[in-house]
Amino acid sequence: MKVLVVAEYYPRAADPVLGIWAHRQAVAARDAGAEVRVLVLHRPIPPLAALRTADLGALHEALRQPGRARLDGIEIEYVRYLSPPRPWSYGAWGAWAAPSLALALHGLRRRFPFELVHAHYAVPAGDAVRRAAPEAPLIVSVHGGDVYAVTARRVGSRTVAATLAHARLVLANSAGTARRCEQHGARATRVVHLGADLPPAPGNRERIGGAPPVLVTVGHLIARKRHRDVIAALPALLQRHPDLRYVIVGDGPERAPLAALARSLGVERNVELLGSLPHEQAIARARAADLFVLPSVDEAFGVAYVEAMAGGVPAIGCRGVDGPQEIAAAGQGMVLVEPGDVPGLADRIEALLSAPSERAELGRQARLTVARGFTWERCGEETMSAYGHVLPGAGSGHV
Repeated sequence: MKVLVVAEYYPRAADPVLGIWAHRQAVAARDAGAEVRVLVLHRPIPPLAALRTADLGALHEALRQPGRARLDGIEIEYVRYLSPPRPWSYGAWGAWAAPSLALALHGLRRRFPFELVHAHYAVPAGDAVRRAAPEAPLIVSVHGGDVYAVTARRVGSRTVAATLAHARLVLANSAGTARRCEQHGARATRVVHLGADLPPAPGNRERIGGAPPVLVTVGHLIARKRHRDVIAALPALLQRHPDLRYVIVGDGPERAPLAALARSLGVERNVELLGSLPHEQAIARARAADLFVLPSVDEAFGVAYVEAMAGGVPAIGCRGVDGPQEIAAAGQGMVLVEPGDVPGLADRIEALLSAPSERAELGRQARLTVARGFTWERCGEETMSAYGHVLPGAGSGHV
């Protein structure tokens, strides 16, 4: 089966981590039997903040993306398009990208006669596909942003609804996301979890030479990820664990406010803001920790949780939030706390740090939970099953 992936969030020269999960799913589908090519919608315009500050580096990065690349054996073409600024027009970006995408599809069909298009996100990728090639069988993966944020604006809500209704099948990264997709017009949904690689079985983390306990968060520095709750919990935790370190991997608009919060609480020496790291380095940091802590809200799934858990590290997320709740329901290793409850978060971290045997067993169970339900191999098989559901008997008989 020949499958074309269309995405906005996908690794780029300037940001090799962006949308890495979309690439990993493409690789997983390829390994499960699909022939895969990728078109990336690339808007060569830097963020408004970079334009306002005349950030020449950001301006250069936006323009220097090569037109073609090959990553893990998959051919990728970057389709340039222009659109108005994001804050008020994002829901319409698919319409702006559609003409460029139509030209790219016309050229690609001659050398790769794709049978199915798999778009990541209804906006802008899915919307651009339905406009540029309405006849193409379309699957749309929804990872949360569409149904949490884009639908908050009228234009975005209409676009998401039209695209989900047009798709033959909507793949959701959790059951909660699937329900939201159905509320916004999806005709058919299927849950396909993203995954993680299982490293060799890890041993218990030992604090050689009195190494301090370590908490790690990997995630974009935005308010809903609630890094500030972990920082706010540190003063109480430091009473029992004065050498505790909190390592934050990621970048974003909350970086300066988080640093300021740490200073105001007198815990700046215990907080390390590492910025963005290459994907493998970020995973290594998470798996070297005692606990992975991400008390995020509006978290549709959360690949970062399962990547840490695969390495035998227990994860902490929030009760009632789609992703952590669903991971916790699949097995042990995910600890749930109430959203926004800083004292409760501190108490749960303290209890786990003070019980190394319990923490080690929880880490072992975390790895088993990922092995049973959240591997990339399983994601590839389920993705291929979804392709076969839409096009039964197509391609070379893999589905």
